[in-house]
Amino acid sequence: MLTTAANAASYFVDRHLHEGRGADCAYLEAETGRTLSYLELANGAETVAGALIRAGIHPEERAALLVLDQIEFPQLFFGALKAGIIPVPLNTLLATPVYDAILRDSRAAILFVSAALWDVVAPAVAGNPYLRRVVVIGDAPKGTTRYDDFITDATPAPTCAVSPDEVAFWLYSSGSTGQPKGVAHVHSALRATADTYGAQVLGIKQTDTVLSAAKFFFAYGLGNAMTFPLSVGAKTILFTGRPTPKGMIDTITAHQPTLFCGVPTLFAAMVAEMDRSGVPDAPLRLCISAGEALPEDVGTRWQAHTGVEILDGVGSTEMLHIFLSNAPGDVVYGTSGVAVPGYDLRLVDEAGQEVAVGEIGELLVNGGSAANSYWNQRDKSRMTFEGVWTRTGDKYERRADGRLIYCGRTDDMFKVSGIWLSPFEVEGALISHPAVLEAAVVAKRDAEGLEKPKAFIVLQAGDADAALEVELKEHVKQKIGLWKYPRWIEIVEDLPKTATGKIQRFKLREDA
Repeated sequence: MLTTAANAASYFVDRHLHEGRGADCAYLEAETGRTLSYLELANGAETVAGALIRAGIHPEERAALLVLDQIEFPQLFFGALKAGIIPVPLNTLLATPVYDAILRDSRAAILFVSAALWDVVAPAVAGNPYLRRVVVIGDAPKGTTRYDDFITDATPAPTCAVSPDEVAFWLYSSGSTGQPKGVAHVHSALRATADTYGAQVLGIKQTDTVLSAAKFFFAYGLGNAMTFPLSVGAKTILFTGRPTPKGMIDTITAHQPTLFCGVPTLFAAMVAEMDRSGVPDAPLRLCISAGEALPEDVGTRWQAHTGVEILDGVGSTEMLHIFLSNAPGDVVYGTSGVAVPGYDLRLVDEAGQEVAVGEIGELLVNGGSAANSYWNQRDKSRMTFEGVWTRTGDKYERRADGRLIYCGRTDDMFKVSGIWLSPFEVEGALISHPAVLEAAVVAKRDAEGLEKPKAFIVLQAGDADAALEVELKEHVKQKIGLWKYPRWIEIVEDLPKTATGKIQRFKLREDA
C-alpha cells in the first residue's frame, strides 16, 4: 500500500511542523553562520520537490548530489524524496574519472554541485549522455543553472505516497577495496537506524547539539548529521571544510556540541593535538566512532583527556549505520561491543557454520536497515545479501562475555606460522607506542615465500632510526606475542585512505 506516511520525509521533516518545532534551529553552518530552522527545512524541501517536477525529472530517476555539508544538502535530499526521485549523495573528495564512472553508472538525470567542486566534476559532465540538467550552488558556469534560479517561483510539492519498501536513495560505497558500488536503500531504512542505534544506544534527545566530522555522503555521517538529529528535533553543526584536528577542536569550543562523531584516525590526531594544546571546554556527553575499529590506546587517552567516552561501533554502507557497538557506561576499549538492539549477528567459518568462542569468523548481520541490493551488480548482490543476512566481509573473534573483537577485513587476514594473524591487533600494539601516530599492517612474503607482517608507520614527530625500529618490534612482542611482530617497518608521511578515513590496505599490499 502506498502512503505519504511511508515516505521518510514525512517522519524526518514534515512531522516537526505538526509537533511545534518549526522555529527551532535544525542546522547551523560553523564557517558561515547560516542557519536553517525546521520550518525552513520543510519549506525548502517542498520547493526543491516542486522545482524537480517542473524541470521534468521523473519519479525513480536519480538526482546526484555532489554537495558539501551545507544547509542546501538536507533540503535537496528530502526534496527529492518528497518528489519520489532518488537522491544519490556523492563523495566530495573523488577524482574526475571516478565521478565520470559513478554518473554513468547511476544514469543520473540531474546533478546538483557546490560551486567549489565544479572544476573537478566539469570534465565528467561534458561528455555525459544522461544528465539533462546541472544545477550549481553558487556561481554557475555557462551551460549550468544557478541553484537560486532553479528553485525560484517553483510551486511547492506535497510529499508523495510511497511504499516503505520502495527504494528511496542510493549511496556509493567508499571503495576501500576498489571501485565504488551503488547501494540502494529503502524509505524504512532511515527510521530503522534512528529507532535502534539512535534511540537505544546514542540516546539522542531534542536538547542535543550534534557535530559530525564524517560528511553527509558517508552512511555514517548521514545518520549522525541528518537521520538521528532530525528524528528528535535536535540541532546539528555543519562543518564544510576538511576536519583537521585543530579545526574540530576549535569548532567544538566555539559551538558547544553535546555529541561528537568522529573516526579513529581523527580521534588519534585530536588526542595528539590535545597533548600539545589542551582540551576544549565543551558540554560533550558522548562521542562515537566508526569507519574502522578504534584502537584501545586512542580510546583510553581520549577519555583521560576529556572525561567523555567514545562509543566505538561498527556499521557499513550496506547496513546504513552502526549495528554493533559499545554502550554508554559499558565501554571496553579494544572491543566493538555487542549487537545494537534490533540487530542479530552471527560469526561463521568458510562453510557457513557458527564459530566457537575464541575463534575467528566472518560477521553476518540481520536488521531492518539492510540495503536492497547493489545497482547493476547482481553477482556481488547475491554474494553479499543472503536472505535476511548481510555479509560484512569483516573478521571478528567472540569473547566469552559476548563482546566482539575486530580482526580485520576478510582480505586483510593472513597466516603466520600456520596461525591466523589480525593486522588490526598488530596495528593497535604499534599505536600504543608513544612515537607512533598511525600504523597499517599487511602481508609480505619473505625470501622463502612465506607471509609475514610488514608495518607502515606514521610517526608522531621526528625521523626513525634503526634503534626505534628495534624498539617497536620488541614493543609488539611484549604487547601481543613473540610471533606477531612486524618483520619489516617502513616509515611513511601518511597512509592511503578513503575519504571516510578507512585505510586502503590493498594499496599498501601493492607496495609491500
